[in-house]
Amino acid sequence: MKKRKLFFMVFLIIAVSAGGIMYAADHIDSPTVAGTAADITDVYVFRAQDPNNIVFVANTQGLLSPGATGAAKFDANTLIEFNIDNNNDNVEDLVIQCLYQNGKMKIYGPVKPAQTGPKSKLADDVSVQVEVTPYGSNPIIATGYGGIKAFAGPRDDPFFFDLDQFKKIIGGTESSFHNPGTDRFAGTNVLSVVVEVPKSMLGASSGKINVWLETKKKI
Repeated sequence: MKKRKLFFMVFLIIAVSAGGIMYAADHIDSPTVAGTAADITDVYVFRAQDPNNIVFVANTQGLLSPGATGAAKFDANTLIEFNIDNNNDNVEDLVIQCLYQNGKMKIYGPVKPAQTGPKSKLADDVSVQVEVTPYGSNPIIATGYGGIKAFAGPRDDPFFFDLDQFKKIIGGTESSFHNPGTDRFAGTNVLSVVVEVPKSMLGASSGKINVWLETKKKI
C-alpha cells in the first residue's frame, strides 16, 4: 500500500508510568483548528482493566452539544496519531495511527515510524479496524492483531473544569476556585478514539513512556 504523507497540526504531551493514569486537556485552540476534526481536547493514557495492557484515548472536536453530536464525523483526511517515546529521549520510538476510512476507524501500530517529527507517513498494515459507534448506541469494540482493541465514536466529555471561574481568576475578580465547582463541559460531547494495547508491544524496559498526541492533515 502506498504510504500517505501528512503534516503536523496540533499536539498534547504527557508522561506516563505503566501503573498510573495521566491526562492532558486543551479545549480551546486557535481559530484555524478550533471547531475542526483536527481540534484535540484531551489525551488520556492509563492501565487497562487487564493489568498487562495500556489504554490510549484521543478526544477531538470538543464542546459538541447533544443536538450536534449525531452529525459530527471523523475526517478521512485527518490522522490522529499517538507518539510513544519509550527511552526518554523525547523522540517518538513508536506510533499508533488512527485514520477514518470507508466508514471505519483503522488503527495502525504500534509501529516504528517511517520518519519522526512534524511529518508522518501512514504505516502499511492495519492492526485493528472498528465501525464508528453511532451517537446513543451501545459501544462497538473490535479486537485485532495481538489482542489490540479499539473503539471510535461520540462520548460524553470526561474532563471536569470550572472554566467560568478560571476566567474570573485570570481576570482578577476572583482569587480561587469553589468547592464544588461548576463543570463547564457537562452535557457536551467529544469524538473519541480508544486503543488498548498489550504493554509488551511498547518496548518500555524502564516501565515508563512519554506520550504525545497529534492530528495531521493529508497533503
